[in-house]
Amino acid sequence: MKVVLINTSERRGGAAIACNRLTQALCKAGVEARMLVATADTDKVDGYCNTTWKRRRYKWAFLWERLGIFIHNGFSRKNLFAVSTASDGLDIASHPALKDADVIHLHWVNQGFLSLAGLQRILSLGKPVVWTMHDMWAVTGICHHARTCTGYTQSCGNCMFLNSHNAKDLSHLTFNKKQRCYGTAPIHFVTCSAWLRKLAEKSALIKPSDSVRNIPNPIDTDFFCPGNKGDARLSLGLPSDKKLILFGAVNAADKRKGIDYFIETLNILHKDYSELNDSIQLVVFGNTGNMPLDSLPYPCTSLGYVSDSDKIRAMYRAVDAYVTPSLEENLPNTIMEAMACATPCVGFEIGGIPEMIDADNGYVARYKDANDMAAGIAKVLHNDNNSDMGIAARQKVLNEYSEESVAQRYTALYQSIQSK
Repeated sequence: MKVVLINTSERRGGAAIACNRLTQALCKAGVEARMLVATADTDKVDGYCNTTWKRRRYKWAFLWERLGIFIHNGFSRKNLFAVSTASDGLDIASHPALKDADVIHLHWVNQGFLSLAGLQRILSLGKPVVWTMHDMWAVTGICHHARTCTGYTQSCGNCMFLNSHNAKDLSHLTFNKKQRCYGTAPIHFVTCSAWLRKLAEKSALIKPSDSVRNIPNPIDTDFFCPGNKGDARLSLGLPSDKKLILFGAVNAADKRKGIDYFIETLNILHKDYSELNDSIQLVVFGNTGNMPLDSLPYPCTSLGYVSDSDKIRAMYRAVDAYVTPSLEENLPNTIMEAMACATPCVGFEIGGIPEMIDADNGYVARYKDANDMAAGIAKVLHNDNNSDMGIAARQKVLNEYSEESVAQRYTALYQSIQSK
């Protein structure tokens, strides 16, 4: 069986990481899988933009789409990247990887890579198409996370991301375009979390005959595994005698990653759990931008943007807890990586996080409740809890997110839709 997995980026972003890992898991399971991206960073994947003309065309598609959003948003940059319209993109339907494939598997294809017209041409090839949703965009008009809005359950319009009071605004027009596009041929939708599946099934873009499956992302549990904490700390230059709390993201300063709530949580932790004050140190990774690291109540070490896999693994092995106060999440790779390394996690009750973290392996705090998150961190850092929680976290990953388990589920899906 030949499967082509399509994603905008090869390595940047959670969807790219997940798509890469699934490709590897499928190959290990005997599936002839290959990945097609806009521009390749390595020779391990196919890059569509392999000529100067294609690279320029891709850049133009990206800029043209953003310009349209900018204009419809009253020339405001607010929410410029919270939405996508797929108004322009590359024509990849004629690429040899698609022509050769038995199954076409879409992932995150936004920001100038795939337009709705391009998607329609792919559907017209008559091959089975699977679409793994890493956010809500496939089932909304234009937004990647609808938050509290339920417009997508009907036809969108009056879009809060455009500050619009027009029932037939850009979100509504794009919603209608998707409806026509999806009618070209069946799309077999997959969500990475049960939370996203419930939301997707409410969309008016999902026909009653459509089935939305829930299959999580995989992780290589042979690589992401527990190791010697002391050695990991030594390799990263971290203290050996502290309780280390890890926080970060590609853009750690992004408000959606909860930096404001994290700072509030630390201040509460410092005040209400003062017995821990001398033992705690923070470790931050990713682009910290204007984060006030010097004003935090605990000493802080910034690792910067970390891309080396060995260093990422050492980072999780070195710490006692990974805290993710993110306000918008699906099924975070970072939580999965930390848990696979037997590191307990603390996160808000949002998205797929409660499906990953439970009372045995970490702590799920009430959404946007810094007091509860501080209590959760204190609980996880307690010596009597930390080791047992780490063991339970590792076991959860082995049971539900291993490469073998996820590859089997996708292979079964591919086989079922090929036989129809």
